[in-house]
Amino acid sequence: MSLPPQIKQWTTSQDGLSNLTLTIAPLPTPGPSEVLVKINTIALNYRDTEVIMGLYNHHLTTGGPPPSIIPCSDMCGTIITSHSALWSPGDSVLSIFNQTHLMGQIKAPHMKSGLGVPLPGVLAEYRVFPDYALVRKPAYLTDEQACTLPIAGVTAWMAINGMRPLGQAGGKGETVLIQGTGGVAVAGLGIAKASGAEVIMTSSSDEKLRMARELGADKTINYRSVENWDDEVLKMTGGEGVDIIFENGGAQTLRRSFNCVAFGGLIDCIGYLSGKEDAPGDRLNTNVLALMRNVTLKGILNGPKERFEEMLAFYEEKQIIPVVDRVFAFEDSKEALIYLFKGGHFGKVVIKVA
Repeated sequence: MSLPPQIKQWTTSQDGLSNLTLTIAPLPTPGPSEVLVKINTIALNYRDTEVIMGLYNHHLTTGGPPPSIIPCSDMCGTIITSHSALWSPGDSVLSIFNQTHLMGQIKAPHMKSGLGVPLPGVLAEYRVFPDYALVRKPAYLTDEQACTLPIAGVTAWMAINGMRPLGQAGGKGETVLIQGTGGVAVAGLGIAKASGAEVIMTSSSDEKLRMARELGADKTINYRSVENWDDEVLKMTGGEGVDIIFENGGAQTLRRSFNCVAFGGLIDCIGYLSGKEDAPGDRLNTNVLALMRNVTLKGILNGPKERFEEMLAFYEEKQIIPVVDRVFAFEDSKEALIYLFKGGHFGKVVIKVA
């Protein structure tokens, strides 16, 4: 294969979506134990918009963001050149989010290896990866479907199975409450239903809730029309509450999650779409709330490579198909990110690199 001397890539100075810039750079060259990957598809995450807008601060322990960086973290690609015994040219691969997080609980040093900040991301035509920082793409999935898995899929998998031992996936007989219908939420729906769990989903859109029911959601709640949705969840579960909650809302939803979680249940803190700070006069006493129902409150920052590979085996066994809302061309990456930020999507937004 003839390789171009230069590649196209998008860069951001973390000063706004409208300032994302398409630039030209030399073709990267892999070193020992590295591979050159031709990037075929890229899945967008809400994190990407925060990075580009200068609002993402989870990397502050790394010494601060670089002045200009390639954003985005989730890609499906083809290995072009390999300087590793692990991979061969032609292999189809997926990126892992925190490149050094290979097993076990995430530690602070792993945060220095996050793609798209603080490391350069994948919104480019080609990228070099360490050989350990990739997983093999399931053959039954298209590139557009597979690229959605590194963050959305793994985060959803960890929300349901992260507290269980490796290799002991569960869910059967449990009830899972999923807030919203974004990428992690819809991935969670697919995993939970394939696991045998009952799923309750919330959204402000009746149309999105209809789509969720078509994908298998057992019960749905429009939180705009049912303000006290936590009471509705308790009614739906006979007063027992739900075993697992995908807490995607943040400051304005966490108290309600505590109200409707089952005794001994798990609340996974994943997102903060309703804000990062409590409303004035509404400070949560999480110690008391957790003790009332013997609740586990767990922050989810994706998962290690070993759990990613565990999840891919489950996906292949159950033939789960990720939900792609819309596919944009590489030249339209700015429009794709703006579309994602507006929040009208159901599932994942994907960019296809020509």
